[in-house]
Formats: sequence, structure tokens, C-alpha cells
Amino acid sequence: MDQIDWILANEILSGERRKKRNTIFVSGISFQGTLTLTSNRMTTFDSIILAIVEGLTEFLPISSTGHMIMASNVLKISGEFVNTFEIAIQLGAILAIVLLYAKRFLQSFTIYFKLGIAFIPTGIVGILAYKTIKMYLFNPYVVGVALVIGGIVLVLIDKKVVARESKTLDLESISYKNSFLIGLIQCISMIPGVSRAAATIIGGVFNGLDKKQAMEFSFLLAVPTMFAATGYELIKTPITFSAEEYQLLAIGLIVAFITAWFAVKVFIRLVENYGFKYFGYYRIAIGLLFLLFIRF
Repeated sequence: MDQIDWILANEILSGERRKKRNTIFVSGISFQGTLTLTSNRMTTFDSIILAIVEGLTEFLPISSTGHMIMASNVLKISGEFVNTFEIAIQLGAILAIVLLYAKRFLQSFTIYFKLGIAFIPTGIVGILAYKTIKMYLFNPYVVGVALVIGGIVLVLIDKKVVARESKTLDLESISYKNSFLIGLIQCISMIPGVSRAAATIIGGVFNGLDKKQAMEFSFLLAVPTMFAATGYELIKTPITFSAEEYQLLAIGLIVAFITAWFAVKVFIRLVENYGFKYFGYYRIAIGLLFLLFIRF
């Protein structure tokens, strides 16, 4: 046998459903053949678990992307639909923020300009570095290390925000310069395991916001950032869904919305009472455990 070529084959079956098939093409002097492998398919249970993980972690400084990668590894599911599912259900979490902060969004149009300035760095870096980040950084080892490092940073900054007074009267008063700097720091969250929420909260603290203002700005900035990121991902990964897959998506969106709604409310209370350090401790612990899990 001279050569073994592994080729990923995507076929359209029955004219309407796109299925992913892993096929081995074996070529050689004396043998030729084909063996079809079955990939792990997502179940309703898997969709609920992933949606709960998404809703609970999206707006907490513990990295939703990192937890989704960990959850997929633990559940042993993968494939084109799984990747699309994990992206699409973010819309459910975003909707929770839109409804929770509906009055805040309608209160003043000034905040839209500040959020727009904060989004610019992420938008530019996202477009330019999308392929590189997906190719080289989306792996379990990067997630584990990023969780640990981010946890250490959260523990350290917690001391900085204890009982500090904000240098900004309200979010409308934040300068365009500080808005841009917060957005610049948010770019770091493109590394899976860093956490967009953690990056923007840390950015807010270092630009004069108190912990409550930093949390609120992080929540509000999540809306344009996640809409853009989710939309871009879905455009880049077109796929035709089956009826069963649409059902799984619907379940995921609803569960992600509900869990995100409650997660945000609980998160605000926890930070007001206990600060960020316990989230840092959690990140360090879960990051180390995950590194051990994938190592052994």
C-alpha cells in the first residue's frame, strides 16, 4: 500500500438534506477501497446541555467559547452542524440582554455612539484575523491555558475595584477614547478561553468604571459584538438543515435565552456582593481540570 488519503466528503442526499460523511479513500498498487465512518450526531439531550452552558457562561467572565469547546469534548460530539449550532444559539442569549436592558437602550441615543466606537477595534481585528484565529487557536489546550491566565487576572483586578469610586458619572459620560480602549481590550477575547465579558469588564475597570458600570457596559457592548460575530460566522458557514436539526436549534435558542436571563440577574448580585475573585478562582480550577482531562 503506497498511500492513504483522508478526505472529508459532504454529499447532498435526497435533494434536500445535507449530511456530513467521513470517507477514507485507500489507494495502492494492489488494493483500492472505500470505508465510510459515522460521525457523532447531536441528540436533544446534547442540545439542551450546550444551550445551558451557552446561556450560563456567555455574559459571565468565564469564557462561553471555552466552556462550549469543553462541553463538546466531554459529550464527544462534533461536526458541521454542531459548530453551526454553537454559533446560532448565541442569538438566544443576545435576546435576553436586549429585553433585560430594553429601557436602557431607549434611554439615550448617546450610548449607541459609545458602543459603536468600542466595537470598531473588534470588527476590524475580527475580519482580518478570523481565519488565523480559527485555524490555530480553537483547540482545547489554548482554552485551558487561557482560562487559568484569565482567572489569575480576575483575582488580581478584584482588589483594584473593591470599594472604588467611578471616575465616570454614568455610561453616557464615558469618553470616546475610553470606549475605544475598552473595545481594543475586547479584541483579546477572540482567543478562546479568554472571555469577552472578562476582557470588557477588565477594560472598563482600567478605564475608570466601577464594577457595576463595567458589567453594564460589557452587557450592552455584547449586543453589537455578538450580533456581528454570529452573523459573520453563519454567513461563512452556510448549511442546509433537516427538520430534526431545526428542532434542535429551536430548543437551543429557547434554553439559551432562559438560562442567560437568569444568569445575568444572578451575576449582577454576585459581583455586587462578592466581587470578581470567585469567578477567577473558578476559571483557574476548571482550566487546570480541563487540561488534565485532555492530557489523560
